[in-house]
Amino acid sequence: MKLVWSPDTALKAYIYTVKSCENFKESGVPELLSAMAAGWSSTLIVETWTYGSPIATSIGLAVAAYHTCGRHVCIVPDERSRTEYVKSMQGAGMTRTEVIVGKAEEVMTELTGVDFLVVDCKQRDFVRVLRFVQLSHKGAVLVRKNAYQSALSGFGWHGVLKKGTRVVRSVFLPVGKGLDIVNIGSSEGGTNSKRSPRRWIRCVDQKSGEEHVFRG
Repeated sequence: MKLVWSPDTALKAYIYTVKSCENFKESGVPELLSAMAAGWSSTLIVETWTYGSPIATSIGLAVAAYHTCGRHVCIVPDERSRTEYVKSMQGAGMTRTEVIVGKAEEVMTELTGVDFLVVDCKQRDFVRVLRFVQLSHKGAVLVRKNAYQSALSGFGWHGVLKKGTRVVRSVFLPVGKGLDIVNIGSSEGGTNSKRSPRRWIRCVDQKSGEEHVFRG
């Protein structure tokens, strides 16, 4: 079993997120990530968040979880962040997200089968989150948002992913402040398993009119 792309689900999540985030300004990031998470039929969507950060991406991921009947889990560092996050999400009408307070190495070991993960490069512990994530055996999509922030630090996926992790493809998108995305292959098929054909995914920023096209 491996990740299978569902264009209809991706489109539904994208449209719903556009409507839900019309009052926010994140340059198409929420809509794009929502479409990706929903399109890959993600069942355990995990993100990190801290006090004072924008909430739009979280709304998009919550929308994706709704359309896939999956779980949306947000990891926050302290009670202050948890209180603010819950308040903001409830204000946006999103009440199904699970919020966990704790250190990355402690929380991530308890979340098994993650198939869609979003970390914020503005947070100091984002590398530890990537190192301790327990990925789904069917594959996963990992995303670093605000990736320009760490572009000069020499970050490399090979330095944080567990040994033997099979990277199927990776892409850096100039959306928002940079999205660095990798697609992790299924751990069941080995290196000889056939790859799914690539599909072109097109998303338009509703505010700026910019069109983003990439291969899923």
